Amino acid sequence: MPAERLLPTTEAEDLVALAREIATDELAPAAAGYEEAERFPREQFRLLGASGLLGLPYPERWGGGEVPYEVYLQVLEEIATAWMSVGVGLSVHTMSCFALAHHGTDAQRDRWLPDMLGGDLLGAYALSETRAGSDAAALNTRARREAEHYVITGAKAWITHGGQADYYTTMVRTSGSPDGPDRGKGISCLLVDADTPGLTAAPAERKMGLTASTTSQMLFDDAPVDTGRLLGAEGEGLKIALSSLASGRLGIAACSVGLAQAALDEAVAYARGRSQFGKPIIDFQGMEFLLADMAAAVDSARATYLDAARRRDRGREFGRQSSVAKLVATDAAMKVTTDAVQVLGGAGYTRDFPVERYLREAKVPQIFEGTNQIQRMLIARSLRAG
Repeated sequence: MPAERLLPTTEAEDLVALAREIATDELAPAAAGYEEAERFPREQFRLLGASGLLGLPYPERWGGGEVPYEVYLQVLEEIATAWMSVGVGLSVHTMSCFALAHHGTDAQRDRWLPDMLGGDLLGAYALSETRAGSDAAALNTRARREAEHYVITGAKAWITHGGQADYYTTMVRTSGSPDGPDRGKGISCLLVDADTPGLTAAPAERKMGLTASTTSQMLFDDAPVDTGRLLGAEGEGLKIALSSLASGRLGIAACSVGLAQAALDEAVAYARGRSQFGKPIIDFQGMEFLLADMAAAVDSARATYLDAARRRDRGREFGRQSSVAKLVATDAAMKVTTDAVQVLGGAGYTRDFPVERYLREAKVPQIFEGTNQIQRMLIARSLRAG
């Protein structure tokens, strides 16, 4: 079980307890079947919205929970412990709301944010392209201005909820060249409705894990978007994207800790119940040390995301700590899920036990929201800057 929560208020404790109840009663029993069928869990996202869990870090004025990021992330961990695809989806949806919540006008927030936070609208975040992943400033999806519309042409890649979302927070190039000296200054952020003419989803990617979470390219063929859907000013899109990612990485860190916790719980339960040479295998020193290292990795990773979240909540700089949390937590999830398969032995390599799925799911968090190599680069850059 997770370490005892040290939450700031009784209300926060109740909120995390609610998330745990939903995760245990509603999410965990459905996870394996949905993943095997590659079925998108839209009704589960509606449940989270109806329960008030889909807009936790955003203002109450627009239907959010206005809770500290520290609390939101612990809710997210509970969800991911039960079902990683839903945890990642909640994190992505929260990040898709970031640009509107922090850079939109009050009129824009009044129009769209309540439905986003209430669960009526599910979001996606469209930044990456096939040739602009880690190098976000190289994106080449273009939006040309025509009267009261932007007309978008191009393709976005690796979009979580692609083809399932109701809107896409989309970074586009409104000026300049992806190879030019000021390439980052020509990027803008548009809130694109899923029903926009000329916007289609490519066939879903065939992935090794998170198979209930649809990922696809989004194709823009002269897709018109009203200028009233511009979030922030023209040219501010890269700044918006990077600030979104700093918070989004904490979401992925929390999800990864949840996944690692699930793997640890499964390994401990199996080691208690499996006997060899006349005693439970958990009593053998080799197994004790393996499980102890797994628990240390989970607890340490949790501490990194909580440290970063508390800095964010106090208004302090948290960019480096966000990268550290994402790096440490996702690497921990990869190690802990691998070790969980080892604890279960041959059984762990079969689909009769969930640790096989956990191992497959643990790989992609090391890649998305900035690869772990990029996180190391960002951490080192921060150290150089002093």
